Amino acid sequence: MSEHFIERSRYLCALGGAAATVTAIPGAIPILHSASGCAGNFAWTQNGGSGLQVGGYCGALTTPSSNIQEHEVVFGGDERLREQVASTLKVMDGELFVVLTGCVPEIIGDDIKSVVAGFSSQGAAIIGAETGGFRGNSYWGYDLVLQALFRDFVEKAPEKEQLKVNLWGIAPYADPFWRGNLEGVRHLLERLGLAVNSFFTTGDSLDGIRLAGSAALNIVVSELYGLGAATLAQERHGIPFLSHPLPIGPTASEAFLLAVAGKLGLSEERVNAVIAREKEEYFKLLEPLTDCWNDLDLQRYAVVVGDANYAGALTRFLADDLGWLPELTVCTDPLGEDERRRLTEGLANLASGYEANLRFETDASQVIHHLRQKWPAADGSTYHNAFSPAFVVGSSLERELAQSLGAGHLSVSFPVANRAIIDRGYTGFRGGLRLTEDLISAIIVGR
Repeated sequence: MSEHFIERSRYLCALGGAAATVTAIPGAIPILHSASGCAGNFAWTQNGGSGLQVGGYCGALTTPSSNIQEHEVVFGGDERLREQVASTLKVMDGELFVVLTGCVPEIIGDDIKSVVAGFSSQGAAIIGAETGGFRGNSYWGYDLVLQALFRDFVEKAPEKEQLKVNLWGIAPYADPFWRGNLEGVRHLLERLGLAVNSFFTTGDSLDGIRLAGSAALNIVVSELYGLGAATLAQERHGIPFLSHPLPIGPTASEAFLLAVAGKLGLSEERVNAVIAREKEEYFKLLEPLTDCWNDLDLQRYAVVVGDANYAGALTRFLADDLGWLPELTVCTDPLGEDERRRLTEGLANLASGYEANLRFETDASQVIHHLRQKWPAADGSTYHNAFSPAFVVGSSLERELAQSLGAGHLSVSFPVANRAIIDRGYTGFRGGLRLTEDLISAIIVGR
C-alpha cells in the first residue's frame, strides 16, 4: 500500500520548486503571494537537502512575500499583493520579478494575473505563475516557471538560428548538483559548435532568455521534468524539442551527442570527431586507476535510489561504464503509469547488456524488501550468497540502508545533507570521472 503515501519526501511542494527556480535565474527575484512561513520552510529544507545551498539575493529567508493572514483569507489578498509588489519593485534590485502563488491565495481565488498586468502596463518587468503547493512537487513548480517564461517573457522569433539551442531538465536545488550538471551538458553541446542558453548558469543572462525563441531546438535532459514547458514552447514559438535521459559518463554522453546531432542535422564527421576526442581524454585520465581497481577488487554490487533523472542515469553509468552490478534501482517519485513505462523502457536495453531491475517506491523503508525479493541474503543470512561487496548510491536517507547492508554509500540525489556542493557535477565525460572519484573515495576513505 506504500503507493498511497509518501514517507520522508525527497522534494518540496510546487511553490518551493518554483521559488528555487526563480532564485536561480540570473537577475530574477521571486515574489511569493502566500501565507507566512512558506519561504522559511523552503530555505531550511534546501539547506538540509541541497548540499548546504540556500538561495542567494532575495532567495530563501530574504524572499519578498505578501505573508497573507486571516484578513486576506476573508476579504481577498489582491490589494495586499499589490502593496507587496510595489514595495519590492522600489526596494529590490532585480531585472525580472516573478509572482508565485501559494495554496491559500489559489483556494480563495485571488486574481494575480490582473495584479501582474497592472504593473506590467506601467513598464515593470514582471510576470506571474500559479504555483500553489497542491499542484505538485518541486519538479512541477520548476516546469510551471519555465512555462511562464515562454508564455510571457520570451520574445517570438520567426527566424531560427540553426546552431542555437535551449537547455533544461535539471531543476535547480531539487538536483543538488544542478550547477555542475548544467555546465557539463553545456560543455558537450558547445563542443558540437552550438550556442547554448541554459537559463540558470553563471554564463546565462535574462537577455539570453528573452531571445530563447530564436533557438532551433529545445533540449530537455530528462524523460519527465520540463516536458510541459517544452510542449508549450513548441506550440507558441515553433521550437521542436528533444527529451533525453541525463547523460552521465562516456556511453550515455556519446548517445546524447548522437541524438542531438541527428535532431539538428549536424554532420556525422563533426559529432564523431567530438566523441573520439572526449573518449580519448576520458580513458587516458582513467587509465592510471586501473591497477588499483584490479588489485583492490573495487567492483561492487549496487543499489541505486533516486528521482526520475538520477535513478536511470546512475544505473546506466554503473552498469555500462564502471562495470558495477546494479542489482536494484528504485525511483522514489510518485509517477503515473505512462511515466513509469517510459522510465522502464529507457532501462530495457543497457549498452552492457546488463538486465536492470527497476522498482517504483515512495516509501524508502521498503527498499530493503525489494532487494530481498531478488537477493534473499540481503539480510545477512548465513545460508545464501552474501550481498557483498556492496554499495548504495542514493540520498542521505539511504545511509541507514547502507549501514544495514555493510555497504559503502554516496549521496547524489536529493536530499544531500552530508556533503557541501558548490559547482560539482556528474554529467558528460568529465562528470563520469568525477563520479568515479567520489564512489571509489567513499570505499577507501577509511584506509
